[in-house]
Amino acid sequence: MSRILIRGGLVVTAAEETHADVLVEDERIVALAATGSSVAEGWTADSVIDATGKYVIPGGVDAHTHMELPFGGTFASDTFETGTRAAAWGGTTTVVDFAVQSVGESLRAGLDAWHAKAEGNCAVDYAFHMIMSDVTEDSLKEMDLLVDEGVTSFKLFMAYPGVFYSDDGRILRAMQRGAGNGGLVMMHAENGIAIDVLVEQALAAGRTDPRYHGEVRRELLEAEATHRAIKLAEVAGSPLYVVHVSAESAVAELAAARDRGLNVFGETCPQYLFLSTENLAEPDFEGAKYVCSTPLRPREHQAALWKGLRTNDLQVVSTDHCPFCFVGQKELGRGDFSKIPNGLPGVENRMDLLHQAVVDGHISRRRWIEIACAAPARMFGLYPRKGTIAPGADADIVIYDPAAEQVISAETHHMNVDYSAYEGKRVRGRASTVLSRGTVIIDQDRYLGRAGHGRYQTRATCQYLV
Repeated sequence: MSRILIRGGLVVTAAEETHADVLVEDERIVALAATGSSVAEGWTADSVIDATGKYVIPGGVDAHTHMELPFGGTFASDTFETGTRAAAWGGTTTVVDFAVQSVGESLRAGLDAWHAKAEGNCAVDYAFHMIMSDVTEDSLKEMDLLVDEGVTSFKLFMAYPGVFYSDDGRILRAMQRGAGNGGLVMMHAENGIAIDVLVEQALAAGRTDPRYHGEVRRELLEAEATHRAIKLAEVAGSPLYVVHVSAESAVAELAAARDRGLNVFGETCPQYLFLSTENLAEPDFEGAKYVCSTPLRPREHQAALWKGLRTNDLQVVSTDHCPFCFVGQKELGRGDFSKIPNGLPGVENRMDLLHQAVVDGHISRRRWIEIACAAPARMFGLYPRKGTIAPGADADIVIYDPAAEQVISAETHHMNVDYSAYEGKRVRGRASTVLSRGTVIIDQDRYLGRAGHGRYQTRATCQYLV
């Protein structure tokens, strides 16, 4: 039995901030006591970590990643090994990735394929959502079985006709099933049928540059799909979680639904908070680096997203980490923006970017931990095992230096991708020590983890439902 004592830090959770020492035994947190108290002074341990002047925070929970995702004739460039190692460097100790059902195949086959990719390869703990690409009577029955096994969330797409797209009838059926079995339906809310018309018209008119990716995926089509998803969920009596919300009008739809007492939730991502259509318009095809869906919006949308995070109309910040190298992958869309693989790297940057938001006054320290750790853990049935620092919780702990300065760059990041979406951005704060289930996996500038340390996590149902 090994004991680690973390002394002298400011423990920050979603609920409180307190100067406390934290005692870890094997894989779990066993006790907290006020720093300097007789209780804390009486503790002994095999090793002591001095956290003086630093924050002691829960490991981040990134509830939206895509490692090794097949897309547009290629694959996301991070494997489960490289992607989870990069997550650890950035202070994220749990990722929830998406297993994919192929059309004509079962949910089980898709889940098994993703287990095979991840097992023995992850540096941090992991879980799976299930992408439903083919809603049939058989796959609806499988939803019940997966919920019982701890795969309790199912993603559907109103976008990407011919690939992931589900029509309203299929979406309604899945939502009805979720209402019965407790599964949370996650929605990519864009009107893909209308978007395809606009894509065809733009290309026919010679508008082929990356900037047009954002122009055809209109804000109104995100808002319309968000509204429609909310109404379908209301008909089904189902909870709804809308992924990667990027537009002010979509936030307004979520806020209105929540004001009516509906179990409707929203997630945004750092790219929508820190990047904009200005990046998509960068010359010499550089804008391709920023092609993702939903797309980046004009900068004025950012204020609405920050407000939504403060008012809890948006509950979670995840990354939608889906990296494609600029050379050889993003370049597939030269001359045709519709062929640019959709996705950005970010799993390593999320915690630091959101701490910068604390520095900039957008959110409080506790709200930082809420949206990056506690809320995703509660939303997807991992709390209080993950997302907090409390007796009994997994010892996923980050010693975070709020004074450290760094410049985000592809030269220094650990993601397996040849560019950074935030190249040259200076931020304050970084993880100095990272523990995953009581094991130190990052110590200053040393990686001490290993592939296979990460353990698969079964999940309970959403803990926010009323």
